[in-house]
Amino acid sequence: MRRAHVCILAEIARKSVSALYTESLSPTIRYLSRPKTDERKRKRKRKLETLIRVPSLSEHSRVKQGRCSLMEWDSDSEPSGEEDGGFAWSDGGPLSIAIGSFIHSTPCGFVVTDALDPDHPIIYVNTGFEMVTGYRAEEVLGRNCRFLQCRGPFAQRRHPLVDAAVVTEMRRCLEEGIEFQGELLNFRKDGSALMNRLQLTPIYGDDDTITHVIGIQLFTEVDIDLGPLPGSRTKESKKIIRSVPDNSIFRPVSSGHGLVCREFCALFQLSDEVLCQKILSRLAPRDIASIGSVCKRLYELSKNEDLWRMVCQNAWGSETTRVLEIVSGAKRVGWGRLAREITTLEAAAWRKLTVAGAVEPSRCNFSACAVGNRVVLFGGEGVNMQPMNDTFVLDLNASNPEWRHVKVSSPPPGRWGHTLSCLNGSWLVVFGGCGRQGLLNDVFVLDLDAKHPAWREVSGLAPPLPRSWHSSCTLDGTKLVVSGGCADSGVLLSDTFLLDLTMEKPVWREIPVRWKPPSRLGHTLTVYDGRKILMFGGLAKSGPLRLRSSDVFTMDLSEEEPQWRCITGSGMPGAGNPAGIAPPPRLDHVAVSLPGGRILIFGGSVAGLHSASQLYLLDPTEEKPTWRILNVPGRPPRFAWGHSTCVVGGSRAIVLGGQTGEEWMLSELHELSLASPVV
Repeated sequence: MRRAHVCILAEIARKSVSALYTESLSPTIRYLSRPKTDERKRKRKRKLETLIRVPSLSEHSRVKQGRCSLMEWDSDSEPSGEEDGGFAWSDGGPLSIAIGSFIHSTPCGFVVTDALDPDHPIIYVNTGFEMVTGYRAEEVLGRNCRFLQCRGPFAQRRHPLVDAAVVTEMRRCLEEGIEFQGELLNFRKDGSALMNRLQLTPIYGDDDTITHVIGIQLFTEVDIDLGPLPGSRTKESKKIIRSVPDNSIFRPVSSGHGLVCREFCALFQLSDEVLCQKILSRLAPRDIASIGSVCKRLYELSKNEDLWRMVCQNAWGSETTRVLEIVSGAKRVGWGRLAREITTLEAAAWRKLTVAGAVEPSRCNFSACAVGNRVVLFGGEGVNMQPMNDTFVLDLNASNPEWRHVKVSSPPPGRWGHTLSCLNGSWLVVFGGCGRQGLLNDVFVLDLDAKHPAWREVSGLAPPLPRSWHSSCTLDGTKLVVSGGCADSGVLLSDTFLLDLTMEKPVWREIPVRWKPPSRLGHTLTVYDGRKILMFGGLAKSGPLRLRSSDVFTMDLSEEEPQWRCITGSGMPGAGNPAGIAPPPRLDHVAVSLPGGRILIFGGSVAGLHSASQLYLLDPTEEKPTWRILNVPGRPPRFAWGHSTCVVGGSRAIVLGGQTGEEWMLSELHELSLASPVV
């Protein structure tokens, strides 16, 4: 009976391979892969499928342990006399193939996937697949075959030379349960290209449900010069790794104090892909840079750009990584270099820019934010305290950037002292400020990439008090967080509200806390480490007085009951004093959240003779946060205000104006670049 199991699969494979050359399908496969309506044919199909017995998910572990040997599979039923003589195919002769000889020795690839799982994981590959692709069976079992479309074991995206139309057609055939034939560019484990002439055949169960898909792959060489695979090991290092015996994870060595295990570490018995994806990618950028000095193999792995991208994504978050890739040109700079420069800040520098165009009428107290590589300016205070409601855009990707007035319909009422934030890539959200009729608490959103941009008011239920000079930030690309500010009659506020703009009927929610920081205005609210926010500085209430502050407070909004925690601040409950030199108290300053959770502070209104352009760095994720002074070369601005400074791409801070202490001269910009500019 076992002979029948393997031989039928082998004959299917043989006839399928022949079909790829003759462009005709095996009648046996056609018979097995389409639903039947005749009851007699149904019974015959069930008998054949019982004999074939492609492994199910429950047999997956047996496949792994037996190196995917089909000879271990059996049927619960006994063969009939008709079956004892072998199966008759189209030529009428019985099979005379040795057990498993074709499947395990043929140079073509033979793959079986589990169609009951939506991702079609591989449950069997033959030795031909292993020999041609370079992947071992244990490396691919449980994975979708799409990894062959990626160049190298660490690549996470389909190679651009792979024909997307063929991939789409293959996906369609799988979804509709029909056979597929076509040619598709694939890659070996070492990154070399192969042309895969592929046939996919669905196998039906008793209830006409597709249970498995059989794939026959005929590989041919392709003459494409793709260059060396990034991070590939040298021949010398490969020889060194091959020289490690399979059974020598640790080697006992005699010493004066007994046996000591040394020579080989079990870690090096792991494959490169497992080592990178499961272990090294979880480390911090500094750790990856350090392990490169351990040995030649780890040195080569530490140069792999795909590994560095995984490290950055795990350390900084997928959204930050995506922004850095699109806006900061991480692909051209290189992930390894970008990670080093942002971690060490060795490339940080100031430079002065001059742009064309003008923002007319002149104004101050406007708000600016970044949308990709564009700087957006909205509103402001004009002559005679006139509230403005127009929108200007500066595209830093242009060869000659210039301010451009954007015509939008349904603009919000004019205002100043408001906040402008970016949501979900291209959306802008305005909240609060001081208008012609007094303080505001309304919300307006604008899709800057829309064909016809238009402001739209969001009527959130239970809104907070009207206010100006408050602070706001965005969370998860969908939520607006508002804190503090100045209410009517100059009353300072200490509340924190959250509004989810994805809801059909948004509702403002005040975050209940047991203790609040002192009321304040002109402070900053910065997101770090996913869903944590950090409040710094501002003009805070201290008894009957209002004083500039250098207090630091944090809150984790991922907690079930978020609470404010004081990092430092004038003897507040739970307050500490970070080591290092703290920045002088200030308000209306700039706070930049760096990838990895560090916060950069500069600018604002500072008392005394302190320089507003001095940079201060704090890592709130440390056990004992420490202030550090960051000295960078270049020409810093004399002044920098929080409402007129924005962060572009996570690696640049753009300061509008900055030389006179006023914001009338918007043709002059100062850029603080944290990484090398893309050439």
